Amino acid sequence: MTTRGIRRKKSTLTELKIAVIGAPSVGKSALIVRFLTKRYIGEYDHQTENRYKHEAMVDGEPVLFEILDTCPKADDEFPNAAELVQWADGLLLVYSITDRKSFNYIRRAKSDLQSDTPVQLCANKVDMVHLRQVSRDEGEILAKDFECKFSEVSAADHVDQVAEIFNELCKEVLASKRKSKQSLLERMLGGARPYSRGKSDSNLPKD
Repeated sequence: MTTRGIRRKKSTLTELKIAVIGAPSVGKSALIVRFLTKRYIGEYDHQTENRYKHEAMVDGEPVLFEILDTCPKADDEFPNAAELVQWADGLLLVYSITDRKSFNYIRRAKSDLQSDTPVQLCANKVDMVHLRQVSRDEGEILAKDFECKFSEVSAADHVDQVAEIFNELCKEVLASKRKSKQSLLERMLGGARPYSRGKSDSNLPKD
């Protein structure tokens, strides 16, 4: 995605809302900032949720999207599922391959987020493979359970791979929106009574 050439008014942009969910210290903020700025910042001291707004081109379509960086204070603190599902167009679920608790956190969080909202599963900190606690196979199996795409990346080392995760989720959200719009249109048209042309006066029997 690129922000070059985007000069339209905000009202003409498609708006996407992405929530990034994960246990503390899995690198959610690092992934977001890497995507937005291509820079890596390793240390964050967030006490509250952060929201980032960004304009970009997705498949040639100008998009204004908002990224919510959730901020749980503990491994057993989960976001409000009802509010999150209502707000978000897409969910990026993040865990660290070096922390099995963060993997279990995502499993529990997803069980609370039962919805048709598009999802991506991301395993971060693959650069610390010597400290791995969660295998790639486990991540792929979990993604199958979630029926979503799965990636292993390093916010510290990867630029293009991190961008691709957000790109793919954005594309999935756009496709979902188009499908919902088409389904609504079909239901509206399906409910309309078909028009039947009657016989013209000229074809009626004459006295």
